[in-house]
Amino acid sequence: MAANILIVDDEKAIADLVEVYLKNENYHIFKFYNGKDALNCIENEKLDLAILDVMLPDIDGFSICQQIREMYNFPVIMLTAKEEEMDKITGLTLGADDYVTKPFQPLELVARVKAQLRRFTQYNSSNPLREDRQIEFAGLVINKDNHECTLNGRPLALTPTEFSILWELASNRGRVVSSEELFRKVWGEEKYFGNSNNTVMVHIRHLREKMHDNAEHPKYIKTVWGVGYKIEK
Repeated sequence: MAANILIVDDEKAIADLVEVYLKNENYHIFKFYNGKDALNCIENEKLDLAILDVMLPDIDGFSICQQIREMYNFPVIMLTAKEEEMDKITGLTLGADDYVTKPFQPLELVARVKAQLRRFTQYNSSNPLREDRQIEFAGLVINKDNHECTLNGRPLALTPTEFSILWELASNRGRVVSSEELFRKVWGEEKYFGNSNNTVMVHIRHLREKMHDNAEHPKYIKTVWGVGYKIEK
């Protein structure tokens, strides 16, 4: 079944172009030029992924992303202006899974969409791919089948990307996982973009906040400067 993708951008030319490229991949598209219509769609349609522009005439993309995360865990890709670094950080902090800066190559966005859908499907699949479907240590329980994570019995509301990062780090306890390796495994892309390290860093920071893990004296996710991240055995 074709995935349902929401596109929200008040720049009609961009929204229409993205729609053409994604329809060529046989995705089912819901396209809107304002936030109000997009929110109505989110409430009434089963979506698999959303592409949100930050700047909209009525409701900004950040607010839409925040409302999505209150109810759903499907992937969200933000479209941001190239010079607005804070937009990228804010979007990721609010639960976005990835961002693409304008102007962008449509094929790059298509690749990001495919990667997010592939990962989302994999981590929500009920079909076991291997035996180690649950990891437990130091009060942390990560279950890959039901996509649930608890810390000392407290549920952690993780986005698909956050869950994927934590799973990769926990699966490699005792070994340093580089930012590049995390990006390739979690985002499913071979090309390591110039802003990829910032993307990983923001998601790590958000994970620590949800886990109440002090960055200076972390119990779980430790930064190995100039190398990557690791969780001790």
